[in-house]
Amino acid sequence: MTVFVDVWSDIVCPWCYIGKRRFESALAGFTHRDEVRVRWRAFELDPNAPKVSDLTVPQRLQRDHGLSAEQVEQMFAHVTELAAAEGLTYRLAEATGVNTFDLHRLLALAAEREAGDTLLESLMHAQHCDAANLGDRDTVLALTSAAGLADDEVTAVLDGDAYADTVRADEDQARRLGVTGVPAFVLVDRYLVSGAQSVEVLGAALNRVWREAA
Repeated sequence: MTVFVDVWSDIVCPWCYIGKRRFESALAGFTHRDEVRVRWRAFELDPNAPKVSDLTVPQRLQRDHGLSAEQVEQMFAHVTELAAAEGLTYRLAEATGVNTFDLHRLLALAAEREAGDTLLESLMHAQHCDAANLGDRDTVLALTSAAGLADDEVTAVLDGDAYADTVRADEDQARRLGVTGVPAFVLVDRYLVSGAQSVEVLGAALNRVWREAA
């Protein structure tokens, strides 16, 4: 028996990386871990974000959402503390917010090459812990190469529109399921767990769907 879990997330979402870590911990403690298949789905928090930007995330939040520097600092302090509890050292104040559509297309390519999990982890770590600019092609190529993807294949995707339909299909499915924020975990196409929930909540959800399926 196989339990499918679809996870909608965005690379630039700090809560998504926390949620990813918590879900991994829940899976590690799940008796039937080998029977779970996780499928990462594309979601864009800010589809209007530029592909290349010199603005940091705090600067964009202040400019686009009218937040004060103090408000951004308090918000980041809270999520940084929660990330630290999951073993992640965030550098959100230095991070750059860019459009993630092309990055999701590269994740679709990586998934076909059985490197999707590796690349997703690398991109999220680069964004939130390394404060890397994922709008810079050389930076992205270094990450995709480390994940085992060929530079010419990655460049061809970035210069074309391959996997655009895959990303749009994920986003359309999210809308049909009522997913409006990420991370969002959909278990066996029936149960939606929204947000970076605790390991206990995610573990309980896994056990529930397993019992029902069995």
